[in-house]
Amino acid sequence: MQEIKRAAVIGAGVMGSGIAAHFANAGIPVILLDIPQSGFGKKNALAEGAIEKMLKADPAPFMLKKNADLITPGNTEGDLEKLKDVDWIVEAVVEKLEIKQDLYAKLEKIKKKDAVVSSNTSTIPLAKLLEGRTKEFQSTFMITHFFNPPRYMRLLEVVKGPETREDVYQAITHFADFNLGKGVVETHDTPGFIANRIGVYWLQTALVESLKTDLSVEEVDALFGKPMGIPKMGVFGLLDLVGLDLIPLIGGIMKASLPKDDPYCLGYEEPELLKKMISEGYTGRKGKGGFYRLAESNGKKVKESINLKTGEYSASKKAFLASLNTGKNDLKKLLSFGDKGGDFAWKVLSKVLTYAASLVPEIADDIVAIDTAMRLGYNWKMGPFEILDKIGPSWFREKLQSERISIPSLLEKVGEGTFYKIQDNKVHYLTTKGIYQPIARKAGELFLSDIKLASKPVAKNSSASLWDIGDGVACLEFHTKMNALDPEIMKMIQKSIEIVQKDYKALVVYNEASHFSAGANIGLALFVANLALWNLLEDIVKEGQSTYQSLKKAPFPVVGAPSGMALGGGCEILLHCDAIQAHAESYIGLVEVGVGLIPAWGGCKEMLSRWVNNSKRPGGSMVAVGKVFELIGTAHVNKSAFEAKENLYLRSNDEITMNRDRLLFDAKQKALKLVPNYKAPEDESFSLPGSVARVAMSMAVKGFVKIGKASPYDEVVAKKLANILSGGDTDITDDQTSEHILKLEREAFMELLKNPKTLARMEHILETGKPLRN
Repeated sequence: MQEIKRAAVIGAGVMGSGIAAHFANAGIPVILLDIPQSGFGKKNALAEGAIEKMLKADPAPFMLKKNADLITPGNTEGDLEKLKDVDWIVEAVVEKLEIKQDLYAKLEKIKKKDAVVSSNTSTIPLAKLLEGRTKEFQSTFMITHFFNPPRYMRLLEVVKGPETREDVYQAITHFADFNLGKGVVETHDTPGFIANRIGVYWLQTALVESLKTDLSVEEVDALFGKPMGIPKMGVFGLLDLVGLDLIPLIGGIMKASLPKDDPYCLGYEEPELLKKMISEGYTGRKGKGGFYRLAESNGKKVKESINLKTGEYSASKKAFLASLNTGKNDLKKLLSFGDKGGDFAWKVLSKVLTYAASLVPEIADDIVAIDTAMRLGYNWKMGPFEILDKIGPSWFREKLQSERISIPSLLEKVGEGTFYKIQDNKVHYLTTKGIYQPIARKAGELFLSDIKLASKPVAKNSSASLWDIGDGVACLEFHTKMNALDPEIMKMIQKSIEIVQKDYKALVVYNEASHFSAGANIGLALFVANLALWNLLEDIVKEGQSTYQSLKKAPFPVVGAPSGMALGGGCEILLHCDAIQAHAESYIGLVEVGVGLIPAWGGCKEMLSRWVNNSKRPGGSMVAVGKVFELIGTAHVNKSAFEAKENLYLRSNDEITMNRDRLLFDAKQKALKLVPNYKAPEDESFSLPGSVARVAMSMAVKGFVKIGKASPYDEVVAKKLANILSGGDTDITDDQTSEHILKLEREAFMELLKNPKTLARMEHILETGKPLRN
């Protein structure tokens, strides 16, 4: 089987076009086809229109807008011949068997011998799809079920047919893993596969049961949110996102596909409230609203929610239940609390967990596949069997028995134990035979969680830890809330520098949280500012600058490995690393102006270095400084690691990993490559344009204030930033040192921090999570 160098997607709907965009994100040229439209020059209108929509969409399907240039639009009437040279054809047309079969018959005559054809279906069995096809076609066919949106949802469920060649399967799964960043899960050819079989049952059960209670939609979503490790949108928020009109459609397909005695079929209902909402255009976020909607009151947008009994809307209220308060950190307490919230949570979750346990090995060979699918496909923090371990399988089983509920055999086999356990410093899982096997890791995967099981930290305090990850490389991990940076992290960085210099070859800065770091701890800074402890705050700023400079000047390579948000001080630590190995979904930016401050741990200095001292960037220092002013002054957050590279937050020698599970391994390898003949970077100087640039930047902001695109206080902050980036009150002919720029950062930061309007911005963002435009 050859490499995947060219691809095609047939079907330019939301899913098909999203798959095409993600091929383009991987740097693969892709042909996007849909049925031809009538009218001169309109034949490719569906594919062309899909590309245009994606360029405007938020969240963006493209990691860079220019990736759209890799997609060639076409139509299935005149352009099928163009597919004769592609390596992988993904079919994502309407879920009608005859349409798919007709398409495959045409592709069989056109595609090259080894080209793979796969279907994105999740409802039609593979055997039916292949009726009438030759064995040769069957040998290169499989189901590849992407989740929407394809760029962001990591799960790819794959179904092999009895004739599918192993080399074909390996080529596709390897490409999906390394190039598309997917968590590939092999599933059996059953309705809904894994994630939707359980996920749709969960949504259907929660919806039906909620209509039998007097709980509000907010209470249901709060119960099935954080306490269960489910995204905070919960049940009704997710239904609104999916689209209420799709719920009966999906439900009907599932009901028709499953045996009549399946728990899904036995509990299936089409609530009258849902029918009424759909008929009135309340189809969720894509319609007038759904279980939640935005209404206007006194000129302001107000979030409202529907009353599940009356169908009337009223202002949304925060959920408050005694069970929620008691069980916010203890799911078992929540499920056994006994109020209406606890009773409802137990009724729904017990059905979902029992259902999941009954489906092994029907839908997958083992519990690991099921837990992985629910984490990656529905963004649950824990899969069903991990949830069972959290509450205790024996407790769960006994509670089922007390309610005379049938116990799945796997739940009997676990006995008094757990579905997962640590043995020989490795995670083992319970098989269907009732024995434990270690979870197999793929070559090139390295998890800090595994290292933690097998060892103790080299050093640790309340905010950060240092770990030995093998081959002479250490890993610095933050573990505060949102990995916010505080003085304890600065202490651990300094300590890590001492330890690594003595005992290791290199350092990787990495963690396995959802976000690398949300930046400095604003709450701490605001608390100290309210006490007017200005000397202490200035010491914290100086300590941060000194710590990051020490990291940059360390006599060993330092590699930053971000994923998710790396903002403010979290971005600044990356700017001081020798190299970056970034996950593709890294959102990096200096956002301090949003709270009325400027980057003061060397962020301005480092961005000046990358733009002013970059010989490949034309236009001279004036243009370079202007670009840095734009990036920092607008609190720009790069929407992918690729965009961060274009804006020089990442440099040309920095690399990007598509699959999150491979990030630590890749970062470690990058660090080891830097070890031979390593020399710390020398001090830099900057040729800055001085007062001319400062005046130009200040005038630009003043113009934005006049037209309402910036607030008066934005102008105050921007002038401080302009002063730093232009070099301050110095002669234009003099080169400025790093220390001089750091001094300007400190002075500006402290002056702004003492301003009541900055303190108001800080307080507002802590209370609401939104910036204040004062």
